[in-house]
Amino acid sequence: MDPYYVTTPIYYVNSTPHIGHAYTTVAADVFARHQRQRGRDTFLLTGVDEHASKVARVAEEQGLAPQEYADRIVEAWRALPARLGVAPDFFIRTSDEGHKRFVQEFLEKIRSNGRDDIYQGVYAGLYCVGCEAFKTEAELVDGKCPEHDVEPERIEERNWFFRLSAYQEQLLALYDERPDFVLPAFRANEARSFIAGGLQDFSISREGLSWGIPIPWDPAQVAYVWADALVNYLSALTYARPGEDLIPRYWPGVRHLLAKDILRFHCVYWPAMLLAAGYDVPRQLFVHGYLLLDDRKISKSRGNVVDPLELVDVYGADAVRFWCARSVSFGQDGTASVDGVKERYERELGNDLGNLLSRTTAMVARYRDGAVPQAPDAGSEVGAMLGPLGADIADRLDAFDLTGALERIWEVVRGLNRHVEATAPWQLAKDDAHAEELDRVLYDLVDGLRAVAVALAAYLPETTERILVALGQPVVLDWDEVAYGRARPASGVEPAPPLFPRVDEPTLAA
Repeated sequence: MDPYYVTTPIYYVNSTPHIGHAYTTVAADVFARHQRQRGRDTFLLTGVDEHASKVARVAEEQGLAPQEYADRIVEAWRALPARLGVAPDFFIRTSDEGHKRFVQEFLEKIRSNGRDDIYQGVYAGLYCVGCEAFKTEAELVDGKCPEHDVEPERIEERNWFFRLSAYQEQLLALYDERPDFVLPAFRANEARSFIAGGLQDFSISREGLSWGIPIPWDPAQVAYVWADALVNYLSALTYARPGEDLIPRYWPGVRHLLAKDILRFHCVYWPAMLLAAGYDVPRQLFVHGYLLLDDRKISKSRGNVVDPLELVDVYGADAVRFWCARSVSFGQDGTASVDGVKERYERELGNDLGNLLSRTTAMVARYRDGAVPQAPDAGSEVGAMLGPLGADIADRLDAFDLTGALERIWEVVRGLNRHVEATAPWQLAKDDAHAEELDRVLYDLVDGLRAVAVALAAYLPETTERILVALGQPVVLDWDEVAYGRARPASGVEPAPPLFPRVDEPTLAA
């Protein structure tokens, strides 16, 4: 299989990490972990965007240099993936020297491509500092940015512009030739409609600012934040491994994950800039919806932030990961609530999965002295459940169906619970005449839980290991283990403690 390179957006360092950021970060980690299980060479990138006007403004208010201020607040962002059980291959900062050097080279490639794609002009209009984006009157609601509920500033600057309009037909052809370039399809239609409506050239520099990457041919100006931040997907590959350029290995087989509010930058501006600089466009971009709180986008400016690290403190990383993947169909908008975390934790993780493990290990310990019987029967109900499971999940995750793949696993979890009730091992144990049948039932429960644990490893990495250890099974996560009949002989199995013990949670801020 070709290498698999997956990215989150780089997050604006001056904002507060919230559950929306956790949502994209967890999703990217699930996709990366799953591909690794299938033996694929995989690279996961996340990080922070530091060169924003507001960073410089806040730093000045606090009497700090912008770099010093960014160095202080970046730690909250470094903590986010680690606390969520996310293992990025690289965490990029746009203040990294490697990134700054690459951005300058990238912009110089566009300028010197012989097509006059960069030119100087005057911009006069509205600018939202929160979005770090220029706005038209038509994009405003009651004169305010709909994302941040603030009036944009009116600015006039002499800037360097990128001739986006020259790439309109090439982008339309790209969307027509590659219907899966942007997913879901309705997001691709949205991007294509924007392109077909006529593209306007945009500024790639800012005048009079010192915080940012200097334009190589005009050091008095700095790169506009989106002409800087988007390039991270390439720049990171040039210095993530000292002395090694990973671009030939991972580009263009990249999958970008992003929220719908930055669709235009990623699905229109970014491929055009890549074409202008002589690079291939990404393999795919998946645009997901918002996690909403009270039907409003979660954001610091709206004052309705849900702190993912506070949720982790109460429920644990795996429970938060599960809720992110389970509660909203990935790609669509959905409403988030703190009560939803508790409900999923108790009903599905605690009861469906946790109780199944507790009952299974208790019965193996009681009825077979802790030894896992070896009695596979591929024709059994559990064998039929597990047969297509691995292929089904792989197909769904290849199509970014994060939620559907998890539901497919949960179908088996529910099926195993029904199997316990239907076969009633406690009744079989009363009569030695049913010893072989009891062996088959116990084997199937152990083997079913083992396969489910491996299938869940990308979603619940800590829980997976606990399940396998409790069943006396090796922690082998290769994808071909998601199959029937792979349970190994084991002894010393004891009743497992609760996977997800009862939580009397405090009141969480929202």
